[in-house]
Amino acid sequence: MATKKKNKGDTKPPSTEGKLVAQNKKARHDFTIEETFEAGIELKGTEIKSIRAGRANLKDGFARIEGGEVMLHNVHISPYEQGNRHNHDPLRTRRLLLHKKEIKKLIGKSQQEGYSIVPLKLYIKNGFAKVLIGLGKGKKKYDKREALKQKTMKREVDKALGQRAKGM
Repeated sequence: MATKKKNKGDTKPPSTEGKLVAQNKKARHDFTIEETFEAGIELKGTEIKSIRAGRANLKDGFARIEGGEVMLHNVHISPYEQGNRHNHDPLRTRRLLLHKKEIKKLIGKSQQEGYSIVPLKLYIKNGFAKVLIGLGKGKKKYDKREALKQKTMKREVDKALGQRAKGM
């Protein structure tokens, strides 16, 4: 198998993630993400076909540790349209596949007050569905407002610098 040589003009690093299916943009607004983990998902039947078709939603999703396993709740994967009567329940609880060491780390950190396990991204990597979960601490209302102010100020500075560079 031949490997592709990198040309000097290539500035884009090789992608570690596959096709992005769903993203939870609200999670980074509501939580300060301290650590992330990549986990596989235990799927049934036609769920992978729905994910490949881009029919998933992470908006209200969260993960919880139950009986030494990490379970994903409230993630909506639409039933496959060409499926039959054996289609899955769209909001069923799904088990996340993590190493035991990662689960122990999550158990220790999530037991602390204010910490939650939140799904950030759902994507296909090497033919398998993966979820990027984040261990986050919930933000207060004033923290969210401050983050929005910082984001707006950064955008204005970048815009001003961009106009200044064009004027030269």
